[in-house]
Amino acid sequence: YNESNYFIFEVKQKLMIVEDVVMHLEALAPITYAEKFDNVGLLVGNKNSELTGVLVTLDTLEIVIDEAIEKNCNLIVSFHPIIFNGLKKITGSSYVERVVLKAIENKIAIYAIHTALDNAFVGTNAGLCEILGLQNKKVLIPQVSTIKQLTTYVPKENAESLRAALFEVGAGSIGNYNSCSFNVNGKGTFKGDENSSPVVGKKHVLQKEKEVQINISFEKHLEKSVLKTLFQNHPYEEAAYKIITLENTNQHIGIGMIGVLENPMSSLAFLKFIKKKINCNLVRHSRLLNTKIKKVAVLGGSGSFAIEAAKSSGAQAFITSDLKYHDFFKAENELLLIDIGHYESEQHIKNILVAYLNKKITNFAVVLSTINTNPVKYT
Repeated sequence: YNESNYFIFEVKQKLMIVEDVVMHLEALAPITYAEKFDNVGLLVGNKNSELTGVLVTLDTLEIVIDEAIEKNCNLIVSFHPIIFNGLKKITGSSYVERVVLKAIENKIAIYAIHTALDNAFVGTNAGLCEILGLQNKKVLIPQVSTIKQLTTYVPKENAESLRAALFEVGAGSIGNYNSCSFNVNGKGTFKGDENSSPVVGKKHVLQKEKEVQINISFEKHLEKSVLKTLFQNHPYEEAAYKIITLENTNQHIGIGMIGVLENPMSSLAFLKFIKKKINCNLVRHSRLLNTKIKKVAVLGGSGSFAIEAAKSSGAQAFITSDLKYHDFFKAENELLLIDIGHYESEQHIKNILVAYLNKKITNFAVVLSTINTNPVKYT
């Protein structure tokens, strides 16, 4: 309170750190979704560094580091990882080493999302489907071993509160349904030793308790939070539980997508349609089909490994990149194979990430890189 009878308030806004952005990115595309060969996550920098700005790019090059410096961004969110294989030395003798050196010297963190976003249902390939107007999208190649199941035993009077806590952190979601579980009433027995502190019963005395067996499934990236919730909400000193990995297919985690065109078109018309929508001057493709293109498979980046999956899905066309000469023979007049270029198939990802982060971080600058990092030139 000052002499002019005005109240003076000092409002302190919580400072954002690098980890705050990382948490949002891993909610969109958990790093457990990434392929085993990949290198995703925070590759350079301190997660506890105070944030000044975020720059989103497809590739992290020296010129992108310069852009981050110019725009006062100390976190670069990159689709491709600048560090892919192990670095035995950092002397600046390669473009990778020079990028890492410059980032460290200027205290710029680098986060790579790559195949974690490729395997996310709202990620890379969903973006391609949206650009092309594909409807009823489904995952082309579902990732295996993504669903786990928790089984635990809890006193009957605590079962409802424990289930509710597990549902709250995402357990029990199956497709379009949530709060899914299976419960069996039974009788549990236990006897504590000299070092025990039983919640019910006494040491060295066999206790018989009315219990509920709770069975609940969850996606693999939730395991830590599910176990933390179990231990925090289970009344017993020692919570009996087991976790198993299921072979069930999760249609919301996997690489590539299939969708349907609202208006089927000829092969030639479809190629012209793609060039316009993707904004590319040329495409490589297999022999044109006599049938209409209606069902389409897409896979951003290198997708030759998914040709058979695309054929098995019943798609008439498969859009991807990095196809080799002999890959085009695999079309066998059953499928129109279309190579639109690696950069071209992923260029939309920057926009997806910027739009997502701007929704999550409303009071902070998220900057779209203006640099075209495509190393392939056409003459």
